[in-house]
Amino acid sequence: MASLNVYSALVVLFLTCGAAMATKENDKIIKGNNCETKMGLPCVLDAFTSIFETGTISSKCCGELVGLGKVCHSALVKRTLENPLFKDLSPARIIAKSIQTWNNCLALID
Repeated sequence: MASLNVYSALVVLFLTCGAAMATKENDKIIKGNNCETKMGLPCVLDAFTSIFETGTISSKCCGELVGLGKVCHSALVKRTLENPLFKDLSPARIIAKSIQTWNNCLALID
């Protein structure tokens, strides 16, 4: 029984460290690429709505999203998913919507 508790503690520790490392990696990418300064607030909200809620992103904001770059886009979406406010959302669904929004914007801009 004691080994089960030790095992459980190790699993929790591993998962916690993994989440912390993922958060640090996303933060490092975001800061290193100045991701938070590359889009205006109206377009940030437009992109957020199209990915995390129900809506579409305007062509103007698609231009800003593509200008942001895929690395920044992915890191910002992943960091948002790490926020406890979004714990009830399906990460797989959000990532899929994020990719779909990115691909739609890329096709629109090209």
